Amino acid sequence: MKPLTEREIRSAFVNCSKGESKRLSVPRDLADRPWGDLDFLGWRDPQAPDRAYLVMESGAGHTGIQLRSTAAGSSQTRRSMCSMCVTVHTGGVSLLVAPKPGKAGKQGNSVGAYMCTDLACSLYVRGKKDAGVGGRLRESLSLEQQIGRTVANLAAFIAKVTA
Repeated sequence: MKPLTEREIRSAFVNCSKGESKRLSVPRDLADRPWGDLDFLGWRDPQAPDRAYLVMESGAGHTGIQLRSTAAGSSQTRRSMCSMCVTVHTGGVSLLVAPKPGKAGKQGNSVGAYMCTDLACSLYVRGKKDAGVGGRLRESLSLEQQIGRTVANLAAFIAKVTA
């Protein structure tokens, strides 16, 4: 993924108002992110731990999704698997819920998925971040295929949110 500016990030969001996208907490360490190893930019809001955001490249530029985590996700101590990157964590997977854009979202319609709590799927798949013993399952897929699966899973999630 190519490095993104704060302006590009804020303009990518599809499921929040322009005012909300102006107020959201963009990471301060954008210049230090390992962009070459990222398939998407994901982060948690340090001022509001129940909020998370992700921005992914799409055919039409970038698409950003605002997410909320459930209270149970942060205190979870059982082993769970991320539905995006297929990494197993003990307490490191949360149910993240994205409101649908527009009228549907205002009516409370949303889409959820179990994801790495820290949204570092790209780094787990590449072995740049360790999920602990048993975190990455032994697979017959190549690294490129695993990355492709993660990207496809995230694109499918975003498609459900924006449908």
